[in-house]
Amino acid sequence: QSAEEARLQAEQEAAARLEKQRIEREQMEKLEAKDRERREFELAELNSLEEKFVSAQLWKTEYRAYAKWEHYIACDGSPDPTIPQEINTFMSLWREDQNKDIQLVVEKGEQVLNLIEKLQFLLLDSPPSEITEKETVQYQETILELQNLLHQKYNEATEHLLKTASMYEDSDTGNMQAVIKDKNVTFCIWANLKKKARFKSHVFCDAHHGFDLPKSLAVSSVAVRILHTHYDHVSPLWLQCQSVPKLEVLDSKELTQHSKDSVEEPEEKKASEEPNVPAEEETHSDERKNAISFKENSNSIADTNEKTEEETEKKSEISDIPSQVQIPLMQEKTNEKVEEITDENIVDLRQFVPVGGVYHIDALQLPPQVKQIKNWSMVELLDVGLEAYPYPPEESDDARPPPIQITLKLSDNVIYCKEPVIARWDPAGQQWRTDGISNVTYESQEKSITFGMGAFYTIALLQDVHLNMPYQAWELRPTGIDEALLIVTTVFAEVQIQIKGNQCMLSAIMVEEKDVLSHLTGKWLSPVTLRRVLKNAGVNIFPGEYSYKYVCVNKKAPLTEVRAYQQMALVASAFAFGWSKWNLESGQDQVVFKVSEHLKADFVKDWSLYMFSGQRAQKLKITETSEAFSKELEEDSEFHSTLYHVLKDFASKEAIDKVNTASFLFIDIVYQLLLATRVLTYS
Repeated sequence: QSAEEARLQAEQEAAARLEKQRIEREQMEKLEAKDRERREFELAELNSLEEKFVSAQLWKTEYRAYAKWEHYIACDGSPDPTIPQEINTFMSLWREDQNKDIQLVVEKGEQVLNLIEKLQFLLLDSPPSEITEKETVQYQETILELQNLLHQKYNEATEHLLKTASMYEDSDTGNMQAVIKDKNVTFCIWANLKKKARFKSHVFCDAHHGFDLPKSLAVSSVAVRILHTHYDHVSPLWLQCQSVPKLEVLDSKELTQHSKDSVEEPEEKKASEEPNVPAEEETHSDERKNAISFKENSNSIADTNEKTEEETEKKSEISDIPSQVQIPLMQEKTNEKVEEITDENIVDLRQFVPVGGVYHIDALQLPPQVKQIKNWSMVELLDVGLEAYPYPPEESDDARPPPIQITLKLSDNVIYCKEPVIARWDPAGQQWRTDGISNVTYESQEKSITFGMGAFYTIALLQDVHLNMPYQAWELRPTGIDEALLIVTTVFAEVQIQIKGNQCMLSAIMVEEKDVLSHLTGKWLSPVTLRRVLKNAGVNIFPGEYSYKYVCVNKKAPLTEVRAYQQMALVASAFAFGWSKWNLESGQDQVVFKVSEHLKADFVKDWSLYMFSGQRAQKLKITETSEAFSKELEEDSEFHSTLYHVLKDFASKEAIDKVNTASFLFIDIVYQLLLATRVLTYS
């Protein structure tokens, strides 16, 4: 009897299960049909919203032209670094200028740094349609020439100071010491006038850098210079001018066609890889083009995804989305193998970068000093320029002469989350190397580092560029009309970026609940400049072209990721977005994030989960605390072709009005920041 009952019950349960599956299937089919019916209408609505990206592109083009015109009519005496005649005249006049006063060089240096910055900004900010290959090469060569000229002027000023060293004699030791500090450089110089072995070590007051010389140097006619440039003009140019993946907008002619195949591959972004040839040396133009092609171009967001069949399918699928915004079709360049570095002493600049500038540590020949004979001042003039003092001496009998000990005070304007790696510049190989450095002692509390070196080197303190990746969480929330706050939380820091109009501002960087780097906060900057200042300060939240090789990434299909950033930006004026742990579980073709309508500037309380594939958006039934991941739809909700339309189902009229009236510049900058931080793959 009981066996018969059990069989009947099992049959009933099976029938009920099948019936439930049939109803679910029918409901799903109805929803699919409904989605197909309104797809064209929804995409047309999305297209009209996406016009804002086009407006932003046009505005930026006009703004660049206006800025050039403003400079032209200002006539303030500063050269336009993009015009060869102006910048060449500026450089040749300064080259010929015989005034070698160090203060003058420091002041003029600021102007030179501004000119270099303008050119770097243009290389990073100009879309390919606005900058030719020839201009790219010209700007890079000008940057290198300006950098070389500035360093040459510091050498001339050093030589001038050393010729009059006895005027700066220190009353205690009889030796000369001078420190000149500025926001861009710290210039420390010591001259061994008395040649007494007991004065072989010295700490520069103010700068707190110091050295301890071997005895042979302490009794020689030697000067020691520690020139700390708070910028890096030593590393290859490609490292100084790294761009982020760019998304180019189609021009207006193509827009009017509303063509189905509007997804095209953008022209490759050109910009600065340092030519290994000196700027003066002419090479075949093709070779030069190769030497200076920008590796990190508009395709590079996809470098995380090797080109697969799946991606080829993606391309054909995506072509039925009539989008007005051009998507970079991203693939790995199969013929471009990344050079693996086999010598462990060579620094891999894709993984470690100089932070806090560069320290030029030199031993210099002391020129003949002024002698007072009766009422005459006499000095022997040698026209040899600034000469290095050879150490270790070439005819040294010792197998290994004693090292020079150096102590460097670390800059307060930089965060070293871990002990920095010390590297020396190898001019012959044009690379940073870690050999030749010994006995490193790092004092994190005192913010100082002491080490020995076998010769006098140019030194940098390097940090792992991916220390802050993957991020632990992120949130983007509106805080007012065309204003928002992006918060990226990493293992070491919480970075808060305020967005307003067409600019962004670092509102806080919290490390161990302490507010740090206050010199960077509160300034409105462009996204390009914000990236530069954050990276220079040791807080990198911007993945590079090869970051996927060094970080455990949450791999996503590139088109899904880019579409998500675009559509998030379009609605960011009224909706908050946040990190969801389920994004790790949703597979490569889907992204999952938290969303909440957010019209008041306070903390977000009521989050819902949404899933998006680039072509379909849906609200999920699960919450952040559910047991397991499920793609099941929230009850009484439907699929939509766009994120905008699925949010519209649950949004207030006020929120939708806010989305429709949001400024195109605000939308564009939110999109740029999402694309630069890549929160959906690097969290």
